[in-house]
Amino acid sequence: MSDLIFEKHSRNEADWLPELAAPESKVLEGIPAQFRRNNQPRWPSLSELDVVRHFTALSQKNFCVDTQFYPLGSCTMKYNPKALDAIASFSSFSLIHPYQKAEDVQGALKVLHETERYLSEITGMDEFTMQPAAGAHGEFCGLLIVSAYHRSKKETHKKKVLIPDSSHGTNPASAALCGYDVVQVKTDEKGHVDFADLKSKLTDDVACLMMTNPNTLGLFEEDILEIAKAVHKVDALVYYDGANMNALLGVCRPGDMGFDIVHLNLHKTFAVPHGSGGPGSGPVGVKKHLSPFLPTPRIVQKGGKFKFEHDMPQSIGRLRAYYGNFGAIIRSYAYIKALGAPGLQGVAENAILNANYLRVKLREFYDVPYDGPCMHEFVMAATRQKKRGVRALDIAKRLLDYGVHAPTVYFPLTVEEAMMVEPTETES
Repeated sequence: MSDLIFEKHSRNEADWLPELAAPESKVLEGIPAQFRRNNQPRWPSLSELDVVRHFTALSQKNFCVDTQFYPLGSCTMKYNPKALDAIASFSSFSLIHPYQKAEDVQGALKVLHETERYLSEITGMDEFTMQPAAGAHGEFCGLLIVSAYHRSKKETHKKKVLIPDSSHGTNPASAALCGYDVVQVKTDEKGHVDFADLKSKLTDDVACLMMTNPNTLGLFEEDILEIAKAVHKVDALVYYDGANMNALLGVCRPGDMGFDIVHLNLHKTFAVPHGSGGPGSGPVGVKKHLSPFLPTPRIVQKGGKFKFEHDMPQSIGRLRAYYGNFGAIIRSYAYIKALGAPGLQGVAENAILNANYLRVKLREFYDVPYDGPCMHEFVMAATRQKKRGVRALDIAKRLLDYGVHAPTVYFPLTVEEAMMVEPTETES
């Protein structure tokens, strides 16, 4: 005989729930009488199989670069090696506390310091800070440095920031946030910065020119050396938005083009998972004449040991708690170490090859307003389709039905029915 005893159970779901761990009077304490129930709720009764299938189905609806093609232009949504996640989760990294004494976390400080040196070499800058938490935060940091630089020279009249009309929206937002007047620079018929328009706006009250190269149309700014020279002539600075750095790795450096300040998006170019709101990382690099203004504390090496340097009287101060998104920086450090210089150059070369391959494939079906060799991304237009009643948004939604994420649509604003495509180097 079995030892099981069958008893008659109530089918009332409320009777199946465990007893309250605390007296009911305690549970209800503090809840006004008008909000208390007079009868038991009708709890849903579901089998485990129904619940498992429901949540598994939801998980399969998540769109991610691990499962589908994600050609989101200007945002570099690329596949990232899973080994980097494993490295970032090492307990020696993940369990340390940001307020531990410097002598207890020498390994972590070495990683931060070496990452600064690698990024300086890659971009042609002299010094980096790892503090900024994302690209827009990096822009904010860079423009605070611009402001501090001009204040140090008693140049309080410099109130304007020049920004191309095809720029990322965060550029004018960051400039305005730092108290600058934004002046728009036109794009010429070839898709580059209109040099004549730029020169007409380069007055003595200009503090900075913000731009990215290649620009948001995916084109390399061929006049960049002349542009930088003209900006410096009025004692203004040239700021590099690093969102498109994927195209330049190991090929050329912003510092050699005349840029004074650079922000990088580690969550785009340097293999940090991107999407769902973060975590991001937007370190900022500067040329030597701007290094006194970098945020504190700085990580310095003295006598073979790493320490935090706070004594920087011209610094813009601390930008955030701690020293950057350390878990993100670890991934980028490992990525750079794994690829080395030849591998990083291969990233740029393959990104450019993939973008040009798709541009040529798609121009039969879409208008490409600035056709010709592009860098890591290109912009096409659904203007032909619009004439037949189909817009870029309709195409974007239909692509999702076929398991392809939409490219960026309606950006840059200078192109009608724009669709910006960036396949990245990680697609075969």
